[in-house]
Parts: sequence; structure tokens; C-alpha cells
Amino acid sequence: MNPERPDLAQLVERARAGESAAVNKLVAALTDDVYGLALRMTANPADAEDATQEILVKAVTHLGGFRGEASVRTWVYRIAVRHLLDRRDSRVEALSLDFERFGADLLDGLGSAGSGDAAEAEEVKLGCSLAMLTCLDRSHRVAYLLGEVFDLPERIAAEVAEVSGEAYRQRLSRARRQVEAFTKSFCGVVEPTASCRCDRRVRRAIELGRLERGRLPLARHPTRAIAVHVREMESLHGAARVLRTHPDYAAPATLVEKLKALLSGDQLDILGERVN
Repeated sequence: MNPERPDLAQLVERARAGESAAVNKLVAALTDDVYGLALRMTANPADAEDATQEILVKAVTHLGGFRGEASVRTWVYRIAVRHLLDRRDSRVEALSLDFERFGADLLDGLGSAGSGDAAEAEEVKLGCSLAMLTCLDRSHRVAYLLGEVFDLPERIAAEVAEVSGEAYRQRLSRARRQVEAFTKSFCGVVEPTASCRCDRRVRRAIELGRLERGRLPLARHPTRAIAVHVREMESLHGAARVLRTHPDYAAPATLVEKLKALLSGDQLDILGERVN
């Protein structure tokens, strides 16, 4: 998640005054961050696009609720987390994975090393680590993402999750223990003695229809121009290192265009007034 831009509060004020250009700029400034959170929560790009649109429309139509007690980004993340906690299951969540079942799945049908090319192995790694997150229930997934992946300060993370600092610390600790135990047992990226390797999973992923050669939506996903890492990788837990090596995802251009079309369609009501 990127640092707060100093002009976001100004954009909010201009948007609340009915300036459509300010609404567009505000949404453009927030889309990538919201999408990055939604993708890691849903583990599916299409579901993440839908959730991002729903979240940003909700944020824009509730700008009257922004009181300036937190940063604009913190306020929007809080809306996003609330929405993602209550949203219907994504396609990956519908599989109802837990760590035991997912571990057995990873070991089923492992092929020989080098059974896929580097891009296919990367697709497996990205998809696998996202699916692994869905083994956590949503509240613990939120805590893990905010603390371990996005590196938010504890006070801000607890505020975004709308829980006490103690509750947040407990959730983060439990989630961290579960993810670390799982990756050390199964993931060869984290633990060299573990059996599963991304390239050894390629053939089985193709057989199961989880990977389609020539179509690599995660490995070839649009990214931001510059990835910002706020902590040295060596200071992170092993599982967090894997998740922090994900690209700095950018929202697909098609999603940005959908939002622009919606906002320019004069359909949104801010503070009871139409956006002109």
C-alpha cells in the first residue's frame, strides 16, 4: 500500500462540492491499492475487479461520512475491509480450502522438476500462495495481509480492521503461526527440504484445469511502474517473503475504464447532490 498522497483530502473536499474531475482523480489514486487488497482477499482477478468496483462506488457515494479523523486511504481501506469481510465467496473461497486439504492437494501428482517453463512455474507460485491465504478465515486473512504483506503499523491496521489493538495482535499472531507452519511443511520456496516445488506442480495444474498454457493471468498481470518495499526482505518471516514477492499489482485498464464510465454517467449521488 502506498503512502498517503497529501492532495487526497483536497480531492475529497472538491468531490464533495460536486466536482466530477476531482471524483475521477480520487478514484484513480485509490484504485490500484483497493484492487491489490481485493485480489489477495479473493485470490481471483475477476472477483477482485468486481469487489474493487463495488468498494469504490461505495466510497464515492459515502464521501459525506469522511470526517478527516483518519487519512483518506485508511478510511477507504476500512470500507474495503468491511466490504470484503461481508462479500459473497469468491471462486477460490468457494473451494472451502483448509491447510490440511490444501497440503494434501499440493502433494498429489507432483511431477518431475522442470516440467513447466519459468512463466508457468511463476503462475503456479502466485496462484498457490493466493489460494493458501484462503485457508485462513477472513478476519485472520485481513490481519495477516495488513500486518505481514502490506506492513501497516499496528495502530492503523487495527483501525482498518475495526478491532482493538489486542484483538488485532492476536489475530495476526495466530494467522502467522498457521501460515508459517504450513509453508515450512509443504513449500519448497520457504523450506528447502519440503517436497512441493512450483515447477513440479505445473503438469498437475494443467491436468486439473487450473493452469492453461499461453494464458497466465497472474504471471502476466499488469503491475505498477515502481514497486515500493518498506522493509528489507530478510527481516520477514519465510511465508511473508513469498507473498511480498508478488508483483505490485495494478488494476486492469478495463476496470479503470469501467469506473470512469460509471462516474461520467452522472449516476452517483454524493451528499445528496449529483456529481456534475
